[in-house]
Amino acid sequence: MVEHIILASGSTARQDMLARAGVAFGVRPARVDETAIKAALLAEGLAPFDIADALAEAKAMQVSNRNADAVVIGSDQVLELDGVIFDKPRDMDQARRHLEALRGKRHRLLSAAVIAINGRPVWRKVGVARLEMKPVSDSFLDNYLARIGEDVLTTVGCYKLEDIGVRLFSAIEGDWFTILGMPLIDVLNYLEQAGLLER
Repeated sequence: MVEHIILASGSTARQDMLARAGVAFGVRPARVDETAIKAALLAEGLAPFDIADALAEAKAMQVSNRNADAVVIGSDQVLELDGVIFDKPRDMDQARRHLEALRGKRHRLLSAAVIAINGRPVWRKVGVARLEMKPVSDSFLDNYLARIGEDVLTTVGCYKLEDIGVRLFSAIEGDWFTILGMPLIDVLNYLEQAGLLER
């Protein structure tokens, strides 16, 4: 019997989303080697959409296998620009290079969620958002990075839309929650339909 909900992620953004939506849950970050999984999937020629889904599933399954009485939510996000997948930047220099690569171009954010119960996936969704970055100046990037600081290292796209990062963009298509890192509305709908949240 399912007794509780677990988020298999250490992401504060995902935790905040669920908490603000009134979901009671525990947090058990999955211990998976995302870099190795991603490299193997890329070597197999998987598309970014499928890679995001596979990473979310790996997290959900790893935690579900150790928590048979729980509904486990695994989630991951992939940024894709012209077929190339970006990782979170290692340092501020790499963050700047990412922003320089993204400016003036359109990219996709793919935010996947997989729910597992008793060690098997029972539900999945990949939300897609498309963002077009303005051809911002070098000085704007300097000021932006100085203001945001090392917080940019926590996001795959190096931008905080809830802050000055919104000024980087000329157009955004897609769900706000998908941009933050999880297709929240779809997750909530599943939890309601499964009787885990009040409707």
